[in-house]
Amino acid sequence: MKNREGAAVWHSLEIEQALELLDSNADTGLSLQEVEKRLQKYGPNELEENSGRSAWEILLDQFKNIMLLMLIAIAIVSGVLDFVAWQGGNLKPGNMPFKDTIAILSVVIINGILGYVQESRAEKAFAALKKLTSPLVRVIRDRKLLEIAAKELVPGDVMLLEAGMQVGADGRLIEQSNLQIRESALTGEAEAVNKQATLQLPEETPLGDRVNMVFFGTEVIQGRAKVLVTNTGMHTELGKMATILQSVESEPTPLQQRMTQIGNVQVTGSLILVAIVVIGGIVQARGLSNLQELLAVALAIAFWAVPVGLPAVITVSLALGTQRMVRRNALIRKLSVVETLGFVSTICSGKTGTMTQNKMLVTSVYTNNHSFQVAGEGYIPVGEFQLEGNVIEPLDYPELQALFVACIVCNDSVLEQEKGQWQILGDPTEGALLALAAKAGIEQDRYKSQLSRVAEFPFSPERRRMSVICVSEAIETGVLPLGNARNYLIFTKGLPELILVRCTHILLNNSSVPLTSEQRYTILAENNRMAIQGLRILGFAYKPLREIPPESSAETSEQELIWLGLVGMLDAPRPEVRAAVQECREAGIRPIMITGDYQLTARAIATDLGIAAEGERILTGQELQRMSDQDLEQNVDLVSIYAQVLPEHKLRIVQALQRRGKFVAMTGDGVNDAPALRQADIGIAMGITGTDVSKEASDTILLDDNFANIVPAIKEGRVFYTNIRRCVKFILAFHIGMVLVITAAPLIGLAGVPLTPLQILWMNLVIDGVPALGLSVEPPESDVMRRPPFSPRESIFARGLGSYIIRIGIIFAVITISLMTWAYSYTHAPGYQGDPEAWKTMVFTTLCIAQMGHAIAMRSNNRLAIEINPFSNIYLLGTVVLMTILQMMLIYIPPLRSFFGTHLLDGTQLAVCLGFSGLMFVWVELEKIFFRLIAHKS
Repeated sequence: MKNREGAAVWHSLEIEQALELLDSNADTGLSLQEVEKRLQKYGPNELEENSGRSAWEILLDQFKNIMLLMLIAIAIVSGVLDFVAWQGGNLKPGNMPFKDTIAILSVVIINGILGYVQESRAEKAFAALKKLTSPLVRVIRDRKLLEIAAKELVPGDVMLLEAGMQVGADGRLIEQSNLQIRESALTGEAEAVNKQATLQLPEETPLGDRVNMVFFGTEVIQGRAKVLVTNTGMHTELGKMATILQSVESEPTPLQQRMTQIGNVQVTGSLILVAIVVIGGIVQARGLSNLQELLAVALAIAFWAVPVGLPAVITVSLALGTQRMVRRNALIRKLSVVETLGFVSTICSGKTGTMTQNKMLVTSVYTNNHSFQVAGEGYIPVGEFQLEGNVIEPLDYPELQALFVACIVCNDSVLEQEKGQWQILGDPTEGALLALAAKAGIEQDRYKSQLSRVAEFPFSPERRRMSVICVSEAIETGVLPLGNARNYLIFTKGLPELILVRCTHILLNNSSVPLTSEQRYTILAENNRMAIQGLRILGFAYKPLREIPPESSAETSEQELIWLGLVGMLDAPRPEVRAAVQECREAGIRPIMITGDYQLTARAIATDLGIAAEGERILTGQELQRMSDQDLEQNVDLVSIYAQVLPEHKLRIVQALQRRGKFVAMTGDGVNDAPALRQADIGIAMGITGTDVSKEASDTILLDDNFANIVPAIKEGRVFYTNIRRCVKFILAFHIGMVLVITAAPLIGLAGVPLTPLQILWMNLVIDGVPALGLSVEPPESDVMRRPPFSPRESIFARGLGSYIIRIGIIFAVITISLMTWAYSYTHAPGYQGDPEAWKTMVFTTLCIAQMGHAIAMRSNNRLAIEINPFSNIYLLGTVVLMTILQMMLIYIPPLRSFFGTHLLDGTQLAVCLGFSGLMFVWVELEKIFFRLIAHKS
């Protein structure tokens, strides 16, 4: 049988058909000559990697940024002007040549290195994927048993598996014995899969249900098998993941797009101003006589227009944000994700371990016509039992005690406490049964010693049940009615329907009585009720034996049993997830469950958590397979639960949501999740259960695998975005004002440029940058998670930010030009005895101190500074005080004054600077009052 692509559907073939199709023999394997031919035809059994950028290409790409190119040009022009001044002997005494050029190029190099370090952490998901593909395997070739590297496998090879081995290729089972394989790397489901060689499955069987197949990169938990290799390399399921993973292209994050937008606007605007100043100066001078002075002015305008401090502020703020998120158990792998998280409108999450505790917990028990509810936390042996809403003592009910004894004895797992934590060694389902008995006060060691096991009929996928035979002589009287046979007991557990059909009696009131048709009907009805709730259900029975049954007598020995009851369990939801889902709803974020589990279980958990309403539609993997991309896109807004999905379905769901304009966060832990994690706007891997592949493909790692910690991370992202917009307003308004001041200086007839490149760099990096860092950690507003997310495609200048920048920039310019005009006149007035160049330092000081007042006023868009606790942001308060002190040091400490080219100010001049600077703070506060009055009237 072949699929639409012409490839064989191996799980739909009989074993002999598969062997014939691959021209192989289960006993002799392939000949060495045939192996060589097939190795040439199919290639080595390894994953192929697409070539990426080299380290040099990544480094060079950093210097293609328009702002860095502008800075390089400024550094070159500054260097040329310094060289001309140095050669002409016009360099001022004490001035170091090329210091401005060196300072600017240092900024360029540092920015380039920061970008390189971030980008050179290129995605290692493919490398992690390849780690899964390099085991040693055992094969039969030419009738001989050989151990070879997995990369040497070819289709048609006969591979042998046993417990602890890693599967070296995809294959069709030829024979197996008690084989269990953990396929969580592919399917995302933690429970081991019981395999069965003899089954022939329908073509549309989901990947996780193909029990007659084994898959590359999965792990053998128990048993042994002989396997026919069907696919190798990129044709395996793991190879398909690699192909999808490498085909997903990363898009620029909203932050990167906004930084590009800011750079383009600033550079374009500065070039226009430079052209106006240079052309206007040449026309005014009617020649090139003042070209050097015009170039100095143009250089200052261009340099000031580039907010070189902004990238550094954003990078440091992002780093601080990542530290805050780590404290909330969210590890950020890419800095830009801190901001991007704030735009999430849809969260696609797995179920197991993320929304649930990844611990099977018994919640319901049915015996003796009574339905008991069980409460408790995890595997802790403390719980509460209720009957019809009333708390009861379980050991007061003999049928419950008998059922719990069966849970302990018919069990291969161990419940133990280690380092203060209760944990299960063995199968999680059996662990839940031990925890149930422990919560009732029944000790496992006590009954396992009284009922020592002497034989068993093991579980198999065909039987779907298991039985143990125990010596019953030491059991306490009254625990179980034994009749005349006290030598041995057989306990059986398994699929309730199969156990019930083998029962002829039922335990009622601690007596064995015949099982009636009405009782069978009632038990099956209760079984159906539990199933609708999404519970995994086991039936239990027992009977006394006179002797140990033969090993081959399972079918006859497991008859005429005495029914004990039903036990229903589920991977219980994490209690904190319900509140997180509710908070998502309030914040305009839609949670979606995508799981490989069955529909009923998925519906029960999703309904319980508030993800979906009762009766809401579920899409299964099979339905998704039949849907076109267009059909899926039309339905994706209507469905919140996806069950039994295949790996490629997760990617399609994410892509459909993105085409609908959603900003998607996707959680995952398996290899199968890696393509969807990379495609999603935010990929979130699991820190505990996540594979290396999923972690390397992700943007964020949840250290405790808890869905509830996604919400605080999103809140942190929203706060960060609000604060970064505040920083952009703070920095760019200042820059616009300064560009206008520098442009106005020659136009109003002042001699020279008021600021040197080094002073501009000081304001760019220190006066701008350090207070902006304080603003970036401003505490959140109260409504940050009570509004829908903003669009990631909105302009950085949206919602009044652009008008604020222009408006406040003009106010900055008006205040400073007024001060500059007065200061120039004052220092050039007849009879003035001081330094005539002091006016420049007055401009420099006024700008810097005014920006400190601007920072304090900017803490809120609508609340006045006196209405905000100044100590609620101690970092901003500290930076404002520190920057003011440093600015005074540049004026009054001689070495710093010489290096930065400032001039000594007297008391009057300093007082005037402080007075003009304070006007900036007053203006912003008056604006708040004005807009508050307007809002009140409307």
